[in-house]
Amino acid sequence: MVRKKKVLTIILLCIVLLIPFISNALKASGDKKQRIYDLAGLLTGEEVEELEILAEKYSSRRQTDFIVLTTDDTEKKDVVKYMEDFYDEKALGYDKPNGNCAILTVDMEHREVYLAGVYKGEEYLDDYRLDEIRYKITPALSEGDYYRAFHTFIKTSYKYMGIRPGVDPENILFNNWFQLIVSLIIAGIAVGIMVYNSGGKVTVNGGTYEDFNTTRVLQRRDNYIRTSVAKRRKPSDNGNHSSGGGGHSGGGGVTSGGHSHSGSRGSF
Repeated sequence: MVRKKKVLTIILLCIVLLIPFISNALKASGDKKQRIYDLAGLLTGEEVEELEILAEKYSSRRQTDFIVLTTDDTEKKDVVKYMEDFYDEKALGYDKPNGNCAILTVDMEHREVYLAGVYKGEEYLDDYRLDEIRYKITPALSEGDYYRAFHTFIKTSYKYMGIRPGVDPENILFNNWFQLIVSLIIAGIAVGIMVYNSGGKVTVNGGTYEDFNTTRVLQRRDNYIRTSVAKRRKPSDNGNHSSGGGGHSGGGGVTSGGHSHSGSRGSF
């Protein structure tokens, strides 16, 4: 009888320990939604699978679906209208149908790219931030390296959504190298102070052996040499970004279903 109780206790303990793993497995199997819609066939099957895994991972962390949409037939629609109708018809969204999204649309027919953020995506990925992401991915799109462009879109969108809205995500304060250098400088100063304080106090200075009764300034003289002024011409602002592709226009808008979104548009 005692042995049976021990066996039952062990079985129950094992079940309790396995519950979190079973729950995660069921959740993972139930979250196999599609986020990469490569209708233009720009990616290999393996690349699509890798991007799906990446998008699922980062989407869950930001509660916002990162969607990639490619097409070589916009059905005679403008790329913005095509994205809006696709969002409405597919009811895209992480939290609910037509919910939080960040969408990258690549129109191969007209060589255009459009980025949009909806709901939480719009809040954290405003027009300016989407412009910055577009500037980063346009070179890869122009080179035909679509996997790298889509990978960069997902990771950069994820990074920007971790920074409070209204703050420039490209500020040097958010640069990992800058943070590392600052940390090393602070650590160096701290170590220097500790080393300095660990030694004996110096009581001898420049005036210790100086006789102030017989020491005096014999002569003082200031010589004015010249003043020079350097002028530099201010460069003109032509409104173009050095890293981007074609110009962007319009920003965001509202879908036919009434869903507001931010936006950034350009050519490649």
